Amino acid sequence: MLLFLTLAASLVLLAILVVAVPLLRGPGPAPWAALGSIAVLLLGSTALYATWSNWNWPEASASEASGSVSTLARRLARQPDDLDGWLQLGGSYSAIQQYPLALRAYERADALAGGRSVEALVGMAETLAVMDDSQLVGRAGDLFERALELDPQAGKALFFGAITAMRRGELPKSRERFARLLTLDPPQAVRPLIEQQIAALDNAIGGAGPAGGTGESAPATTQASVRVTVSAPTDVANGATAGTPLFVFVRDPDTPGPPLAVKRVAAKFPLALELTAADAMMPSRAITAGKRVLVVARISRTGQPEAASGDPYGEVSYDVGKDGVREIVIDRVTP
Repeated sequence: MLLFLTLAASLVLLAILVVAVPLLRGPGPAPWAALGSIAVLLLGSTALYATWSNWNWPEASASEASGSVSTLARRLARQPDDLDGWLQLGGSYSAIQQYPLALRAYERADALAGGRSVEALVGMAETLAVMDDSQLVGRAGDLFERALELDPQAGKALFFGAITAMRRGELPKSRERFARLLTLDPPQAVRPLIEQQIAALDNAIGGAGPAGGTGESAPATTQASVRVTVSAPTDVANGATAGTPLFVFVRDPDTPGPPLAVKRVAAKFPLALELTAADAMMPSRAITAGKRVLVVARISRTGQPEAASGDPYGEVSYDVGKDGVREIVIDRVTP
């Protein structure tokens, strides 16, 4: 669910940019609170998830899931062929952020369904992407594609599939999927956000190359990258339990707004990362050569993208197109 809210927030942020409301100056949606949204857009993105999710939100608090998951797991040990039960168990494990167990539950459901359950495929894909968002262009992306082959009108798969296509640089496919979402009669608060994303994709597709079609201007953007190694003192590294996420953001220090790129990986050190335009939240805002950026690596104790008090972090300036691999040492703590 966290990943979906994070991705849905990109639509929220795009709408805010379009209406020129300054970012970083007010309250906003949970995954990107620091970016300052407005309440109506937050409600719209929430409605998007509520409309297309199979999860029963009114009953899906983490505490309740934690209290019932062991009972459900014991029942499935006695009734291992209960497809709906495995799907429910996957959702329960996701609610309490036990993602490896959630993945196993969804994989069991997928096996029982013979690969024909859209909910199982989307559950596996979403869980993989939550654990490592680079999976959006890997196995998770492939699973979303399989889900759409089974049901081209599956709303949640369509949304993730649109984001996956965008990350893979398949902008026309991403646009077509966002457009298809509009045919599913989304809530009125959500429709403008999808329309704004479609407009941004239209601009990106239209500006993909010069009129002559030579594409001479494209390489500067597509080849631009930020390469870093991330390390942490022993006490900090040992404090990152299994499954604790590390978020690495590339920000434009001169322009408030969403990150130019972001990756979520497991907090295991040392590690090496490369961020490119494929890691952008929006196609119109990405890493470009010649720009001096700020790269921030943060261990999230809460598992969420926004900074929380006590989160260890480190940062380094980076000249895109000039610098090679730079080191980030996580040696600070969020106040």
